[in-house]
Order: sequence, then structure tokens, then C-alpha cells
Amino acid sequence: MIGRIRRAGLVLGAGLLFAASSALAQAPAPSEETPEMFPAGPNRDEAFYACIACHNFKLVAAQGLSREKWGETLDWMVSKHNMPALEAEERGKVLTYLAETFPAKAPAQQGGWKNPFLN
Repeated sequence: MIGRIRRAGLVLGAGLLFAASSALAQAPAPSEETPEMFPAGPNRDEAFYACIACHNFKLVAAQGLSREKWGETLDWMVSKHNMPALEAEERGKVLTYLAETFPAKAPAQQGGWKNPFLN
């Protein structure tokens, strides 16, 4: 009797594993980002490919920084996160695209919601 229960458990377990792996194989893959998903402009491809080596580009697009702050961010990623330093020409292209396309946000946007009655 115990042998039958074990076999039934093994068969059930194998069936569940097969069903789960089959379901995962059919699950749609998350869409991949492409440069064309972001605002067109000179140096878009350079900026896109420099950034996606470590994270998705939506994270970058959400930042909104000045050119100086974008530069500091690149320096920080090189020193703290082992990002390979960009050659001067490529760095300039990346900074130009980021600063022009995702500029610094207005002060109210930087700190989140501001209560208008506290002014």
C-alpha cells in the first residue's frame, strides 16, 4: 500500500513539474526595450546601449537631470558599480542625449507632491 502511495505521489509530482514547465514555456516573454521606444534625437543609440548594459532604459528616462548631474551619475557608476568608463567622444554624445532629452525636472517634480497651502 505504501509503495502505491509513493508511486502515485511521484507520478503526480512529475505531472505537476511537466505542467508547470509547459506553462512557463508558453508564457509570453517580457517585451525588450529598443532605442526606437524612446524620444528620437542625435546620439539616442549611443546613450541607449551605454545604459542598458546594466539596467533598463526606462529607469534612465525617469531621472531628469542636468548635464552636470548626468555626468556625476556616470562618474558614480564607474567608481562604485564598475561601469566601464566611456571614451570622451562617446561620453559627450551620451551626456548630450540625456541632458537634452531627459532634462532636470521642475523643483515641484523633484520632491514629489507639494502642498499648495503651505506656500
